[in-house]
Amino acid sequence: MGGEPVRVLVTGAAGRMGHEVVRAVSAEADMTVVAAVDVAAVGQDIGGITVTGDLSAALSQTRPEVMVDFTVPEAALPNIRAALAARVIPLVGTTGLGPADMEEVRRLCADHQTPALIAANFAIGAVLLMRFAAEASRYFPDVEIIEMHHEKKLDAPSGTAVRTAELIADAREAGAAKRGDAPGAFERFPGARGGAAAGEIRVHSVRLPGYIASEEVIFGGPGQRLSLRHDSIERGSSFMPGVLLAIRRARQLDGLVVGLEHLL
Repeated sequence: MGGEPVRVLVTGAAGRMGHEVVRAVSAEADMTVVAAVDVAAVGQDIGGITVTGDLSAALSQTRPEVMVDFTVPEAALPNIRAALAARVIPLVGTTGLGPADMEEVRRLCADHQTPALIAANFAIGAVLLMRFAAEASRYFPDVEIIEMHHEKKLDAPSGTAVRTAELIADAREAGAAKRGDAPGAFERFPGARGGAAAGEIRVHSVRLPGYIASEEVIFGGPGQRLSLRHDSIERGSSFMPGVLLAIRRARQLDGLVVGLEHLL
């Protein structure tokens, strides 16, 4: 990105993750926050930056190189559209975007010749968990996922769990036996077995105070079990190294990149 500090605009700046992004970026010598956008906190001061609610104006007036977005799905897609139209690279940690949304972003990246990153999780440990789970699934095709988040998380299952299930489904050998439920099995209470996220892999979502973000991938095989687990116990130290990595690598992206694993 050259010798000058990377110019960063943060959307959802007043939220828990957005606030951490502003603080983390401000502490780095090779990047700087030039704008903070949050429609719910206009006029608020965050790290010496006055929050605005007008993303288009902020993009035009502050000329950022990247936009870091931790908002909600209904806001993230319009934010991505605005950033790409301004040829600003979106780095998106908002989960809940669907396949049609992803295809639109992919097309917009091509139209505006500007890359984008959409990552279900910016915790490097969580990214490694997904990688290890995909590898294990080649030998243990029977698997379920339990994801645990704070009680205010809006989407279920989490984007991390959905991405994990997709990677496992892609990695499992074609035709591998997947036992599933026993013949004649039934639920005493509807939904007790959890829903399918992708590739017929069951994902169980827990929402309770005391959690930030945790995921456990449990594999079962004849005579043995394998469990892989990752816990984020603090937002700043858990997620921000991945965010800073993405900012530093943003100009090396090509088109739409899905998943932080491609930057490791």
